Amino acid sequence: MSQTRILVTGGAGFIGSHYARTLLGPLGPDDVTVTVLDAFTYAANPASLDEIRNSPRFRLVVGDICDPAVVGPLMAEHDEVVHFAAESHVDRSLTSSAEFVRTNVMGTQVLLDAALQHGIRTFVHVSTDEVYGSVPAGSSSEEQAVNPNSPYAASKAASDLLALVYHRSHGLDVRVTRCSNNYGYRQYPEKIIPLFVTRLLQGRKVPLYGDGMHVRDWLHIDDHVRGIELVRTRGRAGEIYNIGGGTELNNRQLTARLLEACGASWDQVEYVTDRKGHDRRYSVDWEKAHTELGYKPQKDFTEGLAETVAWYRDHRDWWDPTAATPITAATPITAATPITAAATTEAAEAATGAPAC
Repeated sequence: MSQTRILVTGGAGFIGSHYARTLLGPLGPDDVTVTVLDAFTYAANPASLDEIRNSPRFRLVVGDICDPAVVGPLMAEHDEVVHFAAESHVDRSLTSSAEFVRTNVMGTQVLLDAALQHGIRTFVHVSTDEVYGSVPAGSSSEEQAVNPNSPYAASKAASDLLALVYHRSHGLDVRVTRCSNNYGYRQYPEKIIPLFVTRLLQGRKVPLYGDGMHVRDWLHIDDHVRGIELVRTRGRAGEIYNIGGGTELNNRQLTARLLEACGASWDQVEYVTDRKGHDRRYSVDWEKAHTELGYKPQKDFTEGLAETVAWYRDHRDWWDPTAATPITAATPITAATPITAAATTEAAEAATGAPAC
C-alpha cells in the first residue's frame, strides 16, 4: 500500500500535535506518514509528541517555516501539507506585530512557493474565525468578507488570501479552514481556559476583560482535528470551510463554569481593562462543512470541559513553574532542549496581562 506523506507545520503546538497524534494513533489512517516541522517557540512542547515519537511513520524536524533552505527540501519529500504554524496570541500581536506578519504571512508565502515548486497535491491552510471580525448577530459564512480587528487576525486574513491566490493564479490545490475557539488538554496557558484553570488550581486570581460579556463559540480539539481531516480528504480545491463547535458562551458564563470545575469562587476573578479592538462576538456558520463533508461537532462541552480541567489537575508538571525546570523566552532552543509549557507561563502572563479569547 502506498503511503501519503504529510508535512505538518507547527506540529508541536496544541492543535498541530493533536492532529499528528490522531493521524498516527490507533484510530487514524494506516496509509499516511507524518513529518512535523516546528521551530519550537514558547508555545510548543516536545512532550506533546511523545506518544508517536517511536512510530516508524513519524519524523520530527526542528526548523523555521520562513527559511526556504529548510522548507524546500522537505516539500520535495512530501505529497500533502497541513499548515498549522502561526503566532496566535492576540494580546502579543498588539505590542509586537512584526513577528506575526513574519510567521503568519511570510512563512505561509515560503511554504506556498515551495509547495508549488515541488508539486504538492493538497495544501490545507488552518485559519481562524477571527478574520471575520466581530459578528453582532447571526453567523459568518465562508462568503463573508474578512474584517479583522487585531494584528493577529489581520495577519491570518492576509495568509488566507495569499493561499487562495495560489489556487486561483497557479492551480495549487489549497483548502482553507476557519475554526472557532479551541479548547482541550495540552493547550499552552495563555488562552482563557488553560490560563484560568491553571491559575485557579494555584489559588490565584484570574483576569476577566471588560464586562466579561464577549461571546465565543467553543470547539473541542477532537472535533477541530476531525474537521481538518475531513477537509484534507474530502474537501474541494480553492474552498474555505468553517469549523464550529456549537457551544456559544459569553466569558462570564465560561468563567462561572471554570470556577465551579476548579472549586473556586468569584472572589478570585479580577476585572481588567478591556483590550484594544476586542471583538464582541464570533460565530461561524459551519453548514457548508456539514453538507459537503459530513462534519458535525460531537464533543459535549460540559464533558469536554470537565476532562480538560481534570487533565490540567493531573498533569501539573506540564504547566506549573514550581514543578519543572524553568526555560525562559531568552533560552536558546535546540532539538535537544527540553521545553515545557511551564517554562514560559509566567513570562507570557507578565507580557500580556490577560488571556486571548
